Formats: sequence, C-alpha cells, structure tokens
Amino acid sequence: MPQFPTESQPERRNWIWFSFQVVLRLVFTLWLRYRARGHDRIAHRGGMLLIINHQSFLDPILVGLPLRRPVSYLARDSLFRIPFFGWLLRATYVLPINRESAGTSVLREMIARLKAGFWVGIFPEGTRSPDGKLGEIKPGFLAMLRRANVPVCPVGIAGADRALGRHHKLPHFSTVRVVFGEPISAEQVAETLKLGETALLDLIRTRLEECLTQASDWRDRS
Repeated sequence: MPQFPTESQPERRNWIWFSFQVVLRLVFTLWLRYRARGHDRIAHRGGMLLIINHQSFLDPILVGLPLRRPVSYLARDSLFRIPFFGWLLRATYVLPINRESAGTSVLREMIARLKAGFWVGIFPEGTRSPDGKLGEIKPGFLAMLRRANVPVCPVGIAGADRALGRHHKLPHFSTVRVVFGEPISAEQVAETLKLGETALLDLIRTRLEECLTQASDWRDRS
C-alpha cells in the first residue's frame, strides 16, 4: 500500500507543512532575498513530476515555499532515524531511500503518489552542482514517466549554491531566485518517448536550462 502521510490530500497542504511555509518564507526572504515566479501559471491539478536542478540542501524547501499544494521528495533513510526529525520528514511528504540498495519499492511508491495526484520533485543530476551549473541529467526517472503518464514541470534555481552549496560548512547571505517553467504535457512526454529516451532527456534538459538561465539572469539583475 502507498505510504501517504496521515490525512494527506494531493492538492492540499497539511497543517505541518503550511506552518513551516509561513515561517520559512519570512526567514528566506530576509536571508536570501528569496523570490519565485511561474508557479502561479501552473493550472494542472493531477499528478506531476517536477524536474529541478540541484545546488543546495535548501532546494526542496526553495521549490515548495510558493506552492499551495505539497511536493514529495526523497531523502536518505538514515535521516528518518533521527528522533522527531524523522517524523517531520514523513509528515511533510518525504520518502526514505537507501542509496546503497535503492530498489523498486521507492519507484513504486513515487509512481503511486503521481497516480494519486501528488506532485513529486526530483533532482536528476543526483548530486549538488559544484559550480551552480546544470550537470548531467541521469535517465532513472524515465521509468516513472513511462508508467505514471503525468506532465513534467522544469524548475530552475539560481543562487542557492552561494548560500549553502556543497563547499560550504556554514550558510552565507545570498540572493536566490526560482523559476517554474511551462509544464511539458503528458501527451508530449509520451510522443517524445516514441522517438527514444535521448530525445526526451534532451527536451527536458533544454527546458530546465531555460529556467536556470532565467533564474540566473533575474538574480544578477537584483
């Protein structure tokens, strides 16, 4: 059975995540001069896969802050064994994954959430960028798209690597911008897959690079 958070609804935040949003919006606005755009144009109401570039451990929060519905992410299973923090992760729609022996159970769970109408966020680079640029897009998520039949929304983050990147031990002040791109419809995903996985990866990379460029330009103008 899918392991959804208690009393969760795919298009409605629970009180725990809503409370964190209220607090973190203030914190991130002061600390990071945080701004996001494009999310208000997303009209899709069913399941959707968010493809996000990876700059910082802050990225899941940065993407989720402006949204009025929850996003499910993956996190190391060891984090779930930390008292209270593990409960908090589950209550905010996070799924545990063992990187050493990641099996099909996590894939099935993510597909189940997509089919149930949840938005699922992934970072296809697999690791944080060392320089803020978009790295190689790994194809593992294509199995979800083949089976879930949902649209893909590219999301570009700029500036998070300067705030708390992989080379930082302590947080820094920075300017962070997040741009949500136009979703690629489930029909376009299916049609592009007929041309091969490379064609779909190229399309998604192009859209993601466009979002990252827009976010970077927006940050630099600020």
